[in-house]
Amino acid sequence: MVTTLSAAVAEGALLRLVEVGKTFRRGVAALDGISLDLVEGDFLTLLGPSGCGKSTLLRIIAGLAEPTAGARQWQAGAAKPGDVAFVFQEPTLLPWATVADNIFLPLRLAGQRRREAAPQIAEAIAAVGLDGFAAAYPRELSGGMKMRVSIARALVTRPRLLLLDEPFAALDEITRSKLNEDLLRLWQEHRWTVVFVTHSVFESVFLSRRVLVMSRRPGRISAEVAVDFPYPRRSDLRMTAEYGALCRAVSARLAEASGGIEVA
Repeated sequence: MVTTLSAAVAEGALLRLVEVGKTFRRGVAALDGISLDLVEGDFLTLLGPSGCGKSTLLRIIAGLAEPTAGARQWQAGAAKPGDVAFVFQEPTLLPWATVADNIFLPLRLAGQRRREAAPQIAEAIAAVGLDGFAAAYPRELSGGMKMRVSIARALVTRPRLLLLDEPFAALDEITRSKLNEDLLRLWQEHRWTVVFVTHSVFESVFLSRRVLVMSRRPGRISAEVAVDFPYPRRSDLRMTAEYGALCRAVSARLAEASGGIEVA
C-alpha cells in the first residue's frame, strides 16, 4: 500500500521514502527499493547515469507521480500547496508573458491577486539578480536569465522543499558555475530543503551536503557520500586538492554504479 501522508517520519525529516519502487504500465521497472530521509534544510543531490530513474524519483517526491511500491511519508502538516516547488530542466516560460507575469503564475493559480503579489514578485526578481528585467519577455533573455526566471517562479511561493531537475545542464560552463554559486547563496538565505538532480560529479560535489549515487535501471541508491566542505562555497573551492580528490572518489562510486562507465 502506498502512503502519501504520515506523521511517522524520523525526527528532523521533512519527508521519508520507504522502499519506494516504480514500474510503468508496460512493465518497465524504473525504481526499486529506494529509502531515504529528506532532512529539513538539507541539500541533497541525486547523481546517476541517464535512464536510472533520477527524474522519476524527483517526480515522486514532488507528488507529480505515485510510486507503485513503498511509501512516501510527509511530516504532519507539511504537504500543503506552496510547500513544494519544482524547477525543470527547461525554463518552460510563457513566451507571451513578461518576467514578472511568469513569476506571478503560481500565485495566480493559487488565487492571489496581481497587486497583492507585487511585493513577492519584486523580492523574487531581486533574489535571482534580475532587477530591471521585470517587463522583459523570454525572447529578450539569455539561457541563464531564463533559468533565473524559472528559479524565481519557484521561490516566489516560499517553498519548504525545492526540487531541481538538471536545471543548468544546457548552459555554458561559466554561466552554470555562476548559477551554482547563486543557488547556494539563496539556499543559505532561505534554508529550503533541496533535492537537486544532475549528471555532473563536479556540480554534485560543489553544491551538496550529501550525494546519493544511483545505479542503472531499475534505479537503486548505490552509495551515499557526505560532502563536508563548509558553506559558503566559493569558486576557488574547485581549484583545491581536496575538492579534486572527493570528485574522483564520487566518480569512482558512479563508475561502479554505472557498470564501469565513468560519468563526469
